[in-house]
Amino acid sequence: MELDLNADVGESYGRWSLGDDAALLRVVTSANVACGAHAGDATTMRVSCETAVREGVVVGAQVGYRDLAGFGRRFVDVDPGELADDVVAQVGALEAAARVAGTRVAFVKPHGALYGAVVHHEAQARAVVDAVRSYDAAMPVVGLPGSRLLALAEQAGLPVRHEAFADRGYAADGTLVDRRQPGALLHDADEVAARVVRMATAGEVVAVDGTVVRVRPDTVCLHGDTPGAVALARAVRAALEAAGVAVRAG
Repeated sequence: MELDLNADVGESYGRWSLGDDAALLRVVTSANVACGAHAGDATTMRVSCETAVREGVVVGAQVGYRDLAGFGRRFVDVDPGELADDVVAQVGALEAAARVAGTRVAFVKPHGALYGAVVHHEAQARAVVDAVRSYDAAMPVVGLPGSRLLALAEQAGLPVRHEAFADRGYAADGTLVDRRQPGALLHDADEVAARVVRMATAGEVVAVDGTVVRVRPDTVCLHGDTPGAVALARAVRAALEAAGVAVRAG
């Protein structure tokens, strides 16, 4: 058994700092680097890529709505063509930073409200897929199992990676609980580690209503802005390795 651990990083902006990216990148195997639309800036992208290279971490583009004030966590009813163009621009910006650092963008993952929208929003899911395919027809797309995003990506011939979440609550239908609702965020390191081991070994997670949801993740996300994110990541990795699960990038 093996599993990739990914984390959202590079979300600082100017003098505003968010998360301990350096410490987190010593634990995870893939980095979802913000591309400057919902978070991040040119310097943060470069530093994030350089740190990832130093730690042997794979770099991916964390793309989102152009909404710095809302941190990309507010739905934007953007024209699909405009969204596709924006995704291409974001991936291209990170690709430049990655090349300077000696690596490349290896996958694309939507962020925040866009991630949630493309679970069901056909037009926006297609826009993201069209953008990725036009940029690189072999570029993997990371998303929620059962989402329109991954279904359309597969139809377009793009590689897909099924994602689960270590520190987010699940609804009975396999979607994530809204961040404004009880049970949306998990903070206990032992609990988080145990549920990730269960995902990896048993292929299941318990939803907030007690329903057992089937999951078969290729990669598991740890949010860099979650309080205690580094401790959570260390606990998850240690528990996986103790259970005989190899932690490596997909």
